[in-house]
Amino acid sequence: MPARTIAWHLAHQHGITVSRASVARHLVKNGLVVPEPRKRPKSSYTRFDAEQPNECWQADFTHYRLTRRDARPGADSEILSWLDDCSRFALSVTAHHRVTAPIVLAEFRTTVAAHGIPASTLTDNGTVFTTRLSGGNRGAETRNGFEHELRKLGVTQKNSRPNHPTTCGKVERFQQTLKKWLAAQPNQPTTIAELQTLLDAFVDEYNHRRPHSSLEHRATPATVYTSRPKATPGDRSDDTHDRLRRDRIDKTGKITLRYQGQLYSIGIGRTHTGTHVLVLVQDRDIRIIDAATGELLRELTLDPTKRYQGTGRPPGPTR
Repeated sequence: MPARTIAWHLAHQHGITVSRASVARHLVKNGLVVPEPRKRPKSSYTRFDAEQPNECWQADFTHYRLTRRDARPGADSEILSWLDDCSRFALSVTAHHRVTAPIVLAEFRTTVAAHGIPASTLTDNGTVFTTRLSGGNRGAETRNGFEHELRKLGVTQKNSRPNHPTTCGKVERFQQTLKKWLAAQPNQPTTIAELQTLLDAFVDEYNHRRPHSSLEHRATPATVYTSRPKATPGDRSDDTHDRLRRDRIDKTGKITLRYQGQLYSIGIGRTHTGTHVLVLVQDRDIRIIDAATGELLRELTLDPTKRYQGTGRPPGPTR
C-alpha cells in the first residue's frame, strides 16, 4: 500500500495526521518498500479523462488461474471488467471459464441495466469486442453482437490501436491491482463461484472505501460516480448551459459563478471555508458538492436579479 494511501486512511479513519514523507520513511526503515526499476516518465504520456460518469466505459479481460483443493495450480479462468473512465468506478467485474463475444454482450446489457447507457466505450481490438476491423470491406456484415448493440443504442465505439495498451490504461491498471489483491488472499479460489465471491468483495472495497490517487482530493470512485450528472449517448460536450466547474469556498463562505456575462456570489457557509467543491450548472439550476466526499452542500435556482445568492440563514456562526 503506498505511503500516501496509508496517510489517507490514518487521517480519515483514525483522526491521525501524519505526512506522507513520515509514512514513507518508516516503510523504508522496516524494509517494506520494494525497489522498482526506473519507469517511463508520466510526462511522456498523453493523458485523457472523461469529464462525466458514463461518458466512456473501458473494458478488458484478464486471466487468473484457479487452485485445486490440494493447493496445486488448477484450471485457467478469465475476468471481464467494465470501468468508468471518469470516476474509475468498477461497474462490473465477472468471472468466467472463458470470455466470449456472447458473454461480453450479456454482461454489457446487465451493466447498462444497472448503471444506464454510456456515451461511448473503449476497448482493445480483441474479437470479443470488435470484428469490423478484421473484415476487409464487408462493413456491417462483420460486426458482432456487441457492436450491433452499441449501434442500436447510439453508443460510440472506440478501439485502441494495435500495440498501444496505454490507450486502455485505466482498465489495464485496474486489472493489475485486482490480480495483486487476489494473489494476496490466504484462501485461493478453487471454482468460478469462489472467484466471483472474491471479486465482489474487492469491487466493494475498491469502489467505496479505497481512496484513488488519480481522483481529485483522493476521493473514492463511488463518490465521483454518484456525485456528478451522467453522460448519455448523443450528449453535446459544447453545450454551455450544462457545465461542471471546480472551485474552493473562500473565507467568507462563498463561491462566485458567471452567468450570461454577469458575476454572482453564492453563499454556502463559513463552516465550509477552504472546501474544494464541484459546481454542477444546468442553465440556472445549480448544485454545489464537496469534491472529496460527494456531500451536497447547497442546491439552488439562480435569481438573476440578485448579485448575492444568500443561504436564507441568519448571519453569524451556525448554532
